[in-house]
This record gives sequence, structure tokens and C-alpha cells, in this order.
Amino acid sequence: MLIKRNPIKRSPMNNEHKSSDIIHAVVVAAGKGERSGLALPKQFQSIAGKPLVRHSVEQFLLHERIAKLWIVIGPDQGHLLSSALEGLQDFEIVDGGDTRQQSVLNGLLSIEKSGGCDQVLIHDAARPFLDHAMIDLLCITLQTSEGAIPVLPVVDTIIEDDENLLGATLNRDLLRRVQTPQAFQFDMLLAAHKMRRQNTNATDDAQLFQAVGHQVALVEGDEKLRKYTVPDDFTEQMNMTVTRTGMGFDVHQLGLGKELWLGGVQIDHEKGLIGHSDADVLLHALTDALLGTVGGGDIGDHFPPSDPQWKNASSDKFVKFAVEFISRKGASINNVDMTLMCEAPKIKPYREAICRNIAGLLNIPPSHVSVKATTTEGLGFTGRREGIAAQAIATISMAGELK
Repeated sequence: MLIKRNPIKRSPMNNEHKSSDIIHAVVVAAGKGERSGLALPKQFQSIAGKPLVRHSVEQFLLHERIAKLWIVIGPDQGHLLSSALEGLQDFEIVDGGDTRQQSVLNGLLSIEKSGGCDQVLIHDAARPFLDHAMIDLLCITLQTSEGAIPVLPVVDTIIEDDENLLGATLNRDLLRRVQTPQAFQFDMLLAAHKMRRQNTNATDDAQLFQAVGHQVALVEGDEKLRKYTVPDDFTEQMNMTVTRTGMGFDVHQLGLGKELWLGGVQIDHEKGLIGHSDADVLLHALTDALLGTVGGGDIGDHFPPSDPQWKNASSDKFVKFAVEFISRKGASINNVDMTLMCEAPKIKPYREAICRNIAGLLNIPPSHVSVKATTTEGLGFTGRREGIAAQAIATISMAGELK
């Protein structure tokens, strides 16, 4: 049994980026979440169908500019993280400290020990709805800045509390709400943390970075990047979550002298499927279902059979494209359910491997992938063993409507 393991191809670098830049990301998930009033630390609480920490981790893992991801967790939280990130890989785990500042420093020191990087993004797991557009904006800004942070304007009147009496009214036009991720030149941020490690407890990295003399650029923030802290935050989000469903269907003819690939797994059979690519009918149906969840057209719109670059291409490339397409919309995949229609071969011996492979492509647990097979009782082209058909349904979740 052979399973395709083709890496995701990096898109050509935007001219605004330096191709030599190595960018790492640190997700800070070491807090106890005591203010949330929840049974679990808030970073492991479910929001929009998955643990809080998983949302931003998936975004960083899928982003072409992030070379490596580091996740900082608290003591005895390893089992919680393992459960929250089931099915994900390619990240490093770092032990946190007693404060957020110490936890970030531990992450930076781990990066330094591994060989360092050029730039780093620091993100709080308590802000789950990160999207690729924000990561792109910060990476671009770092090309001409020492640091960059997303901010939002203050819309309420802001006053000072003078011992429970109305104090001075502050000029809200000069005030901004600060969010994460925050992006920095790595060596500068590491040096700033080392310099201030004994005499401060900064609540974010920009404060500390500025305190040692560096400038921090401001970029437009995103309301979706709000921080989840108290119980009402989680209750409100449950009511705001939108679930969408997409369906895909595909058919390919069987022929002699061809390899048979289903769900990215090579199947031992006398015939294979005929098509411009590898003709993996199951992954083609899945790609269309995924694109359908966000109104992204179909597989032919993005990978036309008239384009010679897709001749004999592995269909996992199409699935990975759809996964990133969904991610860029700020949505995340919940589960997929697929049915193969054929008289032969028998799918059951390969079903577990197919589920595992698809789970890896989608960055979801294998338990969230269902593959079934049925015959058509000898009727039609599948009954005559002339071809194989596949149907797929996918569901996604997002906070609010699509962009």
C-alpha cells in the first residue's frame, strides 16, 4: 500500500518579501485561564467546533511564510495540548514560565537554541480567529520596520477613575486597542527580553520592545481578533458561530494500464482511473465539497484539465489548495463524509489508511473523517465496472460571515 506524501508547494514570493527571510511564530498558550471560570484553561476550551488554541495553530501551520511554529504551554498541560491538536504536526512545544513575559522568553530562547530566525510573530492563543491576511500584513510591514502590531480605534468615551468619581476624559482619537500577533525582528526582540527579564512584567511584547528604544509600526487590526477572557465571551461566541456545508461529486472511467489511487492511497487493482491528473475520484469530490463550503467554485476553475502543468498531478495538491482557500476565509474544517460507488475493488481493507491520509491533508483528527463504499447492485456504469463515482460532504465553522 502506497500513500502519497507530497509537500505543499510554496507559492512564488511576493516582491514585497525578501525570499531569504526566515519567519517563525510563537503561540503563547501557557495561561491558567482563571478569569474564564471554565473547567479547562480557556486555550483548550471549545470555540466554533474546536479548541481555542487549535484555530491559530492551524493558521500558522498552513501559512507559506511561517517556517516553524513554537507553542508555549504551562506545566502539566501536555496532554491537553495533545488532545486539542490531534492530527496536527510540525510544531515544537516549549515549557512556559510564571508570567506571560517569561513564557515568551522561553519560546525565544528555544528558537535561538535551534539556530534562530530573521523575524518572529508572537500570538496569544486566547485570540483564536487569526487569518492569513493579518499574517501577510505583518510580514510585509516587517520589511521596513523593526516591529509591527495590529491595533483598533477606541470608540467609547474613555475616562479616568478618580476614587470612584468621574476623572479626566481622555482623547480617544489618540488611543488604540492592541492585538496580537505582534511581529518583530527576532534578534532585537530576544535582546529586549534578555535586557528586561528581571525588572518588568510586560503584558505584551511591544511594550518591552519599545522600552529598550525600538520603534513599533501600527497596522490595522481585526475585530475578529478579540481576546476571550471571561465566561460571557465563550457563551457569546457559541451563538455567533456559523456552520456551512459543501457537497462534491466526481466520476472517472476505469482503464487498463493505469494506477488506481483513491483518497491518496494506491489500491491494488487490475485497472486504474483515467484522467488528466492522477484521477483520484475521491479527492476530486472532496476538493469540490471543500470549495463549496466557501463558494470557491470547483476543481476545474482552479486546476483546468486544459493546463498541462496538472497532467498526472497528485490530487492531494488540489485538496491542500482547498484547505488553504478555506483558511484564508477565516474558516476551519469540522468534518468530511465521503462515499465511493464501485463494484470493485473492495474498499474496506484500505479504508483506515485513506481516512488517516485525508485527516493529515485536512489537519483534522482521523475521527472527523468518514469513508464509506457501496455498490450499485450491478446497475449503471459502476455496476458494469466501467468507472468509479464518489460523493463528498464537508462542513466548516467560522465566526460570523465569510469575507
